[in-house]
Amino acid sequence: MTPVVASSSTDAAQIGVWGLAASAILIVVAVVVSLWRQLGLERSMLWAALRALGQLIIVGFALQLVVGDDDPLIWSFLWLFVMLCFASWITAQRAKDVPRVFLLSFASYLAAMAVTLGVLFGFGVYEFEGRTIVPLAGIAIGNSLTTNVLLSRQLISAATEQRRVIEGRLALGLTARDAFQPHLRSSLRTALVPQIEATKAVGIVALPGAMTGLILAGVDPLDAVLVQISVMYLVLGSVATTATVMSLGISRELFTPAQQLRRLQRTTG
Repeated sequence: MTPVVASSSTDAAQIGVWGLAASAILIVVAVVVSLWRQLGLERSMLWAALRALGQLIIVGFALQLVVGDDDPLIWSFLWLFVMLCFASWITAQRAKDVPRVFLLSFASYLAAMAVTLGVLFGFGVYEFEGRTIVPLAGIAIGNSLTTNVLLSRQLISAATEQRRVIEGRLALGLTARDAFQPHLRSSLRTALVPQIEATKAVGIVALPGAMTGLILAGVDPLDAVLVQISVMYLVLGSVATTATVMSLGISRELFTPAQQLRRLQRTTG
């Protein structure tokens, strides 16, 4: 399969400093709306805009180490490792009640990257090089992070709020796996449904970012669509893999070797 190459008019992809400044007017619009409706979000909006600008500029310079044809792949793999660690740390901060949450998150993200990137590179959908490895991995992990946090919170809530129900099943002779299975299935559905619905609505309700960016860069719309479809499949596959590995890991951590439901100390916030 021939990889889709995004190359065309470079002028269309360059907006320049003045173009960037002009687009910042939209931030002013958002701030004005907040002031008008007395939402109190002005500082948050400005900080978010400035932080995004700073982070993306740093990333833009850093990407120069990996996007070149002659750049060693070791930089790409180092980038992936940092990405995995940071995503796992964020998950651990947002789902503190989960036992061994950092290690479980790292394993789930690593599994998602192995499956999705293994398919895309193994079947030659994209060339195996820095300019494809890092962006595709970032898309996979970035979209899986929200699902992971939601799933973790759902499972912990089920284990605490439905404790008597689960212990009742255990008392009837069910294994820990069978006793927790209904809650595991429900939590997985809750975590996966938003991405499934987003996949259904793509192209009709909204034009996705990857396709829009390629079209703005001057790429033929049909080529942009092919890239976007592969990205959407990447996202759905990575989210499903991450959620599955994370849910199985958490369900194991919730029970002792003696098939008893652990008591968790819930944190606030």
